[in-house]
Amino acid sequence: MAKYLQLIDQIQQQIASEIWLPGEKLPSLREQVAQSGMSLMTVMHAYQVLESQGWIVSRPQSGYYVAPRAEFLSQPASHQKVQLTESVDINDFIFEVLQACRDPDIMPFGSAFPDPELFPQRQLMRSLSAVSHSLKPADALNNLPPGNEALRKTLSKRYALQGIQVSPEEIVITNGAMEALNLSLQAVTAPGDWVVVENPCFYGALQAIERLQLKAVAIASHPQHGIDLTELAATLAKLPVKACWMMSNQQNPLGCTLSREKKQELVALLEAHQVTLIEDDVYSELWFGSEKPLPAKAFEKQDSVLHCSSFSKNLVAGFRVGWVAAGRHAQRIQRLQLMSTISTSAPMQLALVDYLGSRSYDVHLRRLRQRLEQRKSLARQSLRRHLPASAKINDSQGGYFLWIELPEAVNTTELYYRALREKISIAPGKMFSTSEQYANYFRFNTAWEWNDSREAAVATLGRLIAEMLQGQRWP
Repeated sequence: MAKYLQLIDQIQQQIASEIWLPGEKLPSLREQVAQSGMSLMTVMHAYQVLESQGWIVSRPQSGYYVAPRAEFLSQPASHQKVQLTESVDINDFIFEVLQACRDPDIMPFGSAFPDPELFPQRQLMRSLSAVSHSLKPADALNNLPPGNEALRKTLSKRYALQGIQVSPEEIVITNGAMEALNLSLQAVTAPGDWVVVENPCFYGALQAIERLQLKAVAIASHPQHGIDLTELAATLAKLPVKACWMMSNQQNPLGCTLSREKKQELVALLEAHQVTLIEDDVYSELWFGSEKPLPAKAFEKQDSVLHCSSFSKNLVAGFRVGWVAAGRHAQRIQRLQLMSTISTSAPMQLALVDYLGSRSYDVHLRRLRQRLEQRKSLARQSLRRHLPASAKINDSQGGYFLWIELPEAVNTTELYYRALREKISIAPGKMFSTSEQYANYFRFNTAWEWNDSREAAVATLGRLIAEMLQGQRWP
């Protein structure tokens, strides 16, 4: 772990343990240098990150202080550590929420996608135009499963840069990450099988489990530390689990990233029980700081991890190009794809090959991460200004989601409908669980450029929440 991250973790733990109380002054930069033995630049960077996350505040000519309302979300007091669900039925509500986000007049805080203006649209369109003019009849066949060879080789090289050996023959190009995840789940399960998910979890996992007639085992996940491995181990000892679908980096909706040690322990535990890990890693490029977190796949020893990702959250949503590093399951997934969508669009695959060959991708990613980090900080500050003091905001080192806990008196599904009448969308907690345990939580998308209209929308959200806390009935 980078030194500045070590210092961030240390100070966060000290604040959480109330060694430093809200409003108290922290050691100065030079005092921290002397105490930690780190360089001044390292300490400055750590303090700047802590400030951007809302843990501390700076005061001119005075120094750094613990933020007045440092927040630490925990799991709900009534939280079940393990929840068994033999029949998942959540698709209709999720469809309703996602449809509302399509309205251009709606403030899209409930959207799952980042602001498209963050993407290099012109360069991508130039690449698409270039390949469209040179398409040959054979290109349609050459891009059938497992997908374009040059694109698979490019992905294989990007894995290699992280020290992960994935052959191009193990990679299957798909119609976005959702197809990669769905095909992966279908490849290793049969109707009636048990599948582990996190609680809360990405609603796409619940939709897939419902569609494939599987049974869900939801394991509690902590907002900062992720899935409870003790409860996972106990569950694996009791039930014939076939697969585990989870996010180890920038988990949606919590935003947390598992530590390297926890990823290693997770993979070892699943391999000991011969359970396949379906790793949803669509936010893997949206990390903040100086070091990209490894996926759980980096720690496999038995070809046990199906690693799924896409370009939709970091480059272009409309192309719908994803992939799965499927290992020994690659042939099975190709056959399943041929029986469903047949293949991913040949022009889109070729356009990505052309763009990625320009070496502009990593420049774009660096700029994207910087802008997302800035926007997340601005959105968090706005929420703190307008939400009641009792609201808690879970922040994270990456991505563009904030997970927000409101007092139990506020049902966020009702808040969703009230806000929708004001042309504002949120993602209520009901979307991310098969129970009502997260009825007072919601996910907030921070990827949009901050302006007066977004500030006004957050103020409206604050007013609606205040009205609900005062017991005002909804007309």
